[in-house]
Amino acid sequence: MSSVVLKHLTKSYDGKKKVIDNIDLEIKDKEFVVLVGSSGCGKSTILRLIAGLEDITSGEIMIDDKVVNNIHPKDRDIAFVFQSYALYPHMSVYDNIAFGLKMRGYKKDVIKEKVLETAKALNLEDLLERKPKQLSGGQRQRVALGRAIVRNPKVFLMDEPLSNLDANLRVQMRSEIKRLHQKLQTTFIYVTHDQTEALTMGDRIVVLDKGKIQQADSPEVIYNAPKNKFTAGFIGQMNFIDVNTTAGHFELEGQVFDIDKNIEGPVTIAIRAEKMTAGNKSIIVKPEIVEMTGSERIAYFSLNGSKCSAKLALDYPIGDTIELKLSLRDMYFFDINSGEAI
Repeated sequence: MSSVVLKHLTKSYDGKKKVIDNIDLEIKDKEFVVLVGSSGCGKSTILRLIAGLEDITSGEIMIDDKVVNNIHPKDRDIAFVFQSYALYPHMSVYDNIAFGLKMRGYKKDVIKEKVLETAKALNLEDLLERKPKQLSGGQRQRVALGRAIVRNPKVFLMDEPLSNLDANLRVQMRSEIKRLHQKLQTTFIYVTHDQTEALTMGDRIVVLDKGKIQQADSPEVIYNAPKNKFTAGFIGQMNFIDVNTTAGHFELEGQVFDIDKNIEGPVTIAIRAEKMTAGNKSIIVKPEIVEMTGSERIAYFSLNGSKCSAKLALDYPIGDTIELKLSLRDMYFFDINSGEAI
């Protein structure tokens, strides 16, 4: 078992504003959980607290049903992969991977067997004698992963490990990390600010804002059923438009939408950019900017004073104005004050 449980976890510095605010989270054995949120939301701090690199202010951290609050980091049986790789520049790839095993007193023949097995799994066999400065970014990242997996820890903690790589290499390494998780069958806790990484890698996504969990669920539920405006806006490209509902309907650019929710007064509706071209209600908008992304075009425009966007097929006719189709079934409704889903 390699479960991780956070109970009422709180972290503040000098008794001031809480960086982590009374978080409860249970991560199951062998689960791949992604912590996602904007800079300063507390996601990396949670990793450091689990690793024991920082002291908690209050609450409990449990690994395998054992409270580890006062257990030294080296005795928690976790592996940490940092954003900066944190490789020893004067050591070869072999020695970097072997370092943790040497510190724990493993015999030379055991170390060699484990290092060679790990190098083979990560396609590093031909690079074992090189120094980090002789490696590409992707190769350095694989060495950092190798140094973590060679010890076969209970839990892997990864803090934005792909952020220093170029776009194509990030896609490749995402697949590599998922393959490793499936092979190792160990608990992974992965931090990123990249929504694509979160959606493609995680068994479960934990969306954080200002030290609090906004929603924790599968990628499908997070994307299709956001609990609040923050989650809706953070995952995917969402448009938010304030409208006034009255007598069971609201009006948008001359089109009347009848709703079956018990709503009266101002609300925020949300609709994803890719859903702006399907439905039975037509609206005419004037694009301010149109971007070509290769596989599609993205048009930017205003609706009811809100900045919006639509993802359009390459053959979609673009002119001074464009006609978009909207459907009520593709819209989300949020309380205009609290931001909670209605």
